[in-house]
Amino acid sequence: MKRLLVATDFSTRSDRALRRAALLAREKAAELILVHVIDDDQPRSLVQSEQREAAAILHDLATTLRKNDGLACETHLALGDPFRAIGDAAETFDADLVVMGPHRRQILREVFVGTTVERTIRQSRRPVIMANAVPAKPYERILIATDFSECSAQAVQAIRKLGLLEGREVGILHAFDAPPRSLMLSASMTTSEIKHQIAEEEDRAGAELEQFLHNIRFAPARRLVAPIEHSAATTIRDGSLKWRADLIVLGTHGRSGVGRVLLGSVTEDVLRDSKIDVLTVPPLAGDAAPREP
Repeated sequence: MKRLLVATDFSTRSDRALRRAALLAREKAAELILVHVIDDDQPRSLVQSEQREAAAILHDLATTLRKNDGLACETHLALGDPFRAIGDAAETFDADLVVMGPHRRQILREVFVGTTVERTIRQSRRPVIMANAVPAKPYERILIATDFSECSAQAVQAIRKLGLLEGREVGILHAFDAPPRSLMLSASMTTSEIKHQIAEEEDRAGAELEQFLHNIRFAPARRLVAPIEHSAATTIRDGSLKWRADLIVLGTHGRSGVGRVLLGSVTEDVLRDSKIDVLTVPPLAGDAAPREP
């Protein structure tokens, strides 16, 4: 990992992203790029005023990171739609990783679709970390969620390339479909028969997981298979708690092969509700979904 881009709107949420990026940059001796985006769909005088203020804040942040953290740090001030400007900056600076703060959580409803972080992740050609937790130390336990798709295989390759596997405990989780207990009960199956049915499905899922790991030449410290009882996202979050993970890794495309970003399904649900950091990995550039117009 040579270069990290961190997007900041100078909020408390962005502070989490900044500190996480600083921890990663220090660990990997990487350069930091601080990016702030100003909406240019407003009066010119207001845009110019915001530019001056933002440039001063970025300068102060970069100076602090250089002096206190000993990091190489550049700043970039952009105009336009935040999600597009962040993506363009990641390409311009050839960032290995983008780090962003969590989305705003509303009291009555968790909103994720349409937020800057959602749109950035949806369109990004670079891995993106959504820094949900308050960063206090480097990552120690990483949980990779897999559905055996090509994109989830690429997610393993990506974090290996980023150097995130080194010196950490890594677990891999597959959430498998099993007949709902209510359905099996309605079919007059006994408790023993239900347990046997689930155990058979678990053995099948475990064998598939072993074959997947063999194919990608990856040997994690822990292999986890778990039945989906409520949703795949809930199973992943529960698995991260049991594993005591501080980072969840997900690919952004699933097994459907239809070329649609998985956001709106499992990945979106994990991102929306996770209390720990989430790293999303897009498919290789040739397989990427078309960017929003």
